[in-house]
Amino acid sequence: MNRLLIFCLALLPALAHAEPIVLGVHSHTPPFEWRQNGIDTGLHVDLSQRLARRLGKDLQVRRHTFQTLLDKLERQEVDLVVAVSPVDRRRDLPQSDPIFTTFAKAYSLPSQPYITDWAQLAGMRIAVKTGSFVDVFLRGRDWPFEIVPVDLYETGFRRLQAGQVDLVIAEQYVARRLQPKYDRVHSASDPLIYGSFNFVSYQGNQALIDEINLQLRQMKISGEYDRLLNQWLGVGREKVDLEATQDRYTVAAYAVAIISMIGMLVTWRMSRGLKARDSELRKELVQRRKAENGYALLSRQFQSVLDGLPHGIALYDAQRNRLWGNDKAEAFLTVKHRLSNARGPLDLDAGILVVLKHGQPLVEHYQDDQGRHWEIRFQPLLQRQVVVMGLEITEQVQLRHENEKASRLASLGELSAGVAHEINNPTGLILQQVALLADALPDLLPACDAYEQDDPFWQIAGLPPQRALAELQHCQESIQDSARRISTIVSDLKRYAQPDHDHVTQEVCLNDVVETALRLTTNQHKAFELHTTLFEGLPAIQAQQQAMEQVLINLLQNACHALPTEHGQLWVRTGLIDAQPFIEVEDNGHGMSAEIRERITEPFFTTRRAEGGTGLGMAVCARILAEHNAKMTIDSIPGQGTRIRILFSPEALA
Repeated sequence: MNRLLIFCLALLPALAHAEPIVLGVHSHTPPFEWRQNGIDTGLHVDLSQRLARRLGKDLQVRRHTFQTLLDKLERQEVDLVVAVSPVDRRRDLPQSDPIFTTFAKAYSLPSQPYITDWAQLAGMRIAVKTGSFVDVFLRGRDWPFEIVPVDLYETGFRRLQAGQVDLVIAEQYVARRLQPKYDRVHSASDPLIYGSFNFVSYQGNQALIDEINLQLRQMKISGEYDRLLNQWLGVGREKVDLEATQDRYTVAAYAVAIISMIGMLVTWRMSRGLKARDSELRKELVQRRKAENGYALLSRQFQSVLDGLPHGIALYDAQRNRLWGNDKAEAFLTVKHRLSNARGPLDLDAGILVVLKHGQPLVEHYQDDQGRHWEIRFQPLLQRQVVVMGLEITEQVQLRHENEKASRLASLGELSAGVAHEINNPTGLILQQVALLADALPDLLPACDAYEQDDPFWQIAGLPPQRALAELQHCQESIQDSARRISTIVSDLKRYAQPDHDHVTQEVCLNDVVETALRLTTNQHKAFELHTTLFEGLPAIQAQQQAMEQVLINLLQNACHALPTEHGQLWVRTGLIDAQPFIEVEDNGHGMSAEIRERITEPFFTTRRAEGGTGLGMAVCARILAEHNAKMTIDSIPGQGTRIRILFSPEALA
């Protein structure tokens, strides 16, 4: 029994590691992954071993070509491969958080010009390693150059030196180790594609990637990840090639062994120099760590400031690729296809090209399909990059329009008061003189009769006396009516310009207001079919009786003007909506367009200018209703009629 127990305990470690993680390696690129003395080593192998230990599993390393590893990954014979992916797109397979960043750039022969733009590659033959992050970045897009697939970057360099291709776009760590073997190949551009090393697994193995991400993040939090990077890559520079270093030190060791007797002094002096250099390097390391910490803090602060700005900010390169954006960038990028102005729809690519060409900032205002206003700003940066900033300015535009409208209305009110005062004096004089003329005409009638008996051929203004007096009577009445109309218009103008805030209010029944207004407008609506619906028990409001009658009379007159001569119908209603009283006037007239509805309460705006309309009636109504805490809504359809409802707020109740 004891032997069986011991046997089971011995099996537990094996059972715990029954399913090891299989890591595929393919490169010979220190310090990432390479074989040294028959053992695979490097940053990727070391990191994978630590992750496997954290997951309680063994790690098995399989070395093959990159394409073979991709095939084995698809057949699930390999669990993980470390590959580089472009920073702005992911591979189709599950992949982990970034391990380390890198980039790719162009390499050419000395006869080729320096590459600053993708457009310079038009018509060239470009060697690209199959399955690399350069291949992933270029795949699925139309390019103006010919892509020549190669199995290795070294194959691309060999074909470049042989003149079989014009350029090679390669990852920089590999290219730096290949360049000494191909002395005619040199760097021909700044970084074109940014990428990051990631663990890649097969489809359906997302759970393993999630576990790796969890452990990888814990390693970063604990500092183990940074220590590992410092061990293999150093601080701020690539780690030296360990194989080459080992070979050099082996030769040096043999040489030292041979001349050890005569080299003791040299060794002692070198030791002192190395100690001094080690001290300097340690100090430099401390300073660099402080600088890196300060840079990281500054970067976080800068990111926080950019995220806090009201603008959405996005950074684009010369190829119109978005490199970065703050939190608010999506706000205008999601609606950019719906933005337009007088020159047409928003074209980000065209704006970026214009700014890159002229080097000057560009500011445009646009409007989307929902009526919102946007300000789009293009700002050039160094290295042929452009910052695009978007900000919704709907509220600012509305405030500006309201301010302009308020300024116009204020000026109009002052002008109206002056005009009303100037017109009122001659109008009063006319009414006085017409009254005198009205009193004089009846007194002149006997005299005219007597004079006509003496001279039967006597005429007044070329007319017989009786007819002339009738015409004078008619003229007197016309002048009096016109003067009274002028006086009414002036009163309305003064009412609009200087509302009477001191007028005493009283309890007013809206049903009484309706009945009074209908009596006063009988001549206007008697030709039409009138429907009156008055709500019994309507609560009284605190208002100015005459002002309410003036508002309703104006609405009834406007409705009668809009009605057709035949089959015209007019509805007047009172009622309650959520315990708020209302008056409603509806007609089946010609209706109003949206543009007219929007301007109906503007002073001096009228559609009946030819018929003598002043455009003050609805403006005065709007002013009176505002003073009485009432809201006027207008529903109108051209050709079908108009309904105007006046709703009084609870504050207006008596």
